[in-house]
Parts: sequence; C-alpha cells; structure tokens
Amino acid sequence: MQLTRIFRHLALPHWWVRRGFPQSTLAAVERAIAASEARHRGELRLVVEAGLPLGGLLRGESPRARAIELFAQLRVWDTVENSGVLIYLQLVDRRVEIVADRGIDARVGQEFWNAVCRRMELAFAGGRFEAGALAALDEITEALAAHFPARAANPNELPDRPLVL
Repeated sequence: MQLTRIFRHLALPHWWVRRGFPQSTLAAVERAIAASEARHRGELRLVVEAGLPLGGLLRGESPRARAIELFAQLRVWDTVENSGVLIYLQLVDRRVEIVADRGIDARVGQEFWNAVCRRMELAFAGGRFEAGALAALDEITEALAAHFPARAANPNELPDRPLVL
C-alpha cells in the first residue's frame, strides 16, 4: 500500500473531473457514442473517475482491476452479441483502460485496445481531453463497424451518456 497514492486519491475533490470533462465535453462524447452505435452492433460505455474508492486503495487496486469491476457492475458484458466495450478513465493515476467483451476482443485483440489507451493518455497529458476521447471513439467505432456492422434491428442496450463517478 502506497501512502502517497492513497493521499492523492483521497485529496482530489470529485469536481476536479469537470476540469477535463465539463458538460460540453460529456455531451460531445454522448453524441459520438450514439453516432458510433448507429454504425455497428457494439455497445460503448465511457466512465470517468477522479480517484479510486477507499476500499480499492487499501487493497492496492489497479486502474485495470477497477475497470474490470465496473465492466461487471455496469453489465457491459451483458450485450446480446458480447460486443460491449468499457472505456475507463482514471484521472488521479492518469490511466486509461479498455475492457472489451469476448465477442469483439477475440477479433481485435489486446494490442489494439492497449494502443488506443496509450494514445488517449498522450492526448490527456497534453490537456486534450475531448479530442483524445473522440479520437479513441473513432478508432473503436471503425473496429466495431468492421466486425459487427449495423443491421436493421440495432437496439441500444447501454446508456450512451458518459458516467462520472
């Protein structure tokens, strides 16, 4: 357990998320997710969290473990075609994690997801939160459209609105 990490997570106020993700950015991301999902049968969920909860910090939880936990809690895994994708942004540790359901992950692989995460982190490090998120959504959209193109019946199984924790 790293006391410095725990302090950083607990000291950062919740509203700090709004510096990088104001309402206008969240609305732009929501529109991009809706437009993306019109092109494929995948489901996207974006979650932004300033710091980890105390329990996770005491367990030494990594951003990856938190993303997997949220993937389950938010039922991103529960899509008809196993094509759900969770994009998790953890701002204190400056990490981006993508957890994809087995249907899409089997087709594009972890290297693709890791590359998208690192490009987002670079954009965020430069203060380009909206541009980084939208560019990542474009990349993911192309992958989903290639492997799960839209059909006439294309229900929206998950909320498009980004979740701020």
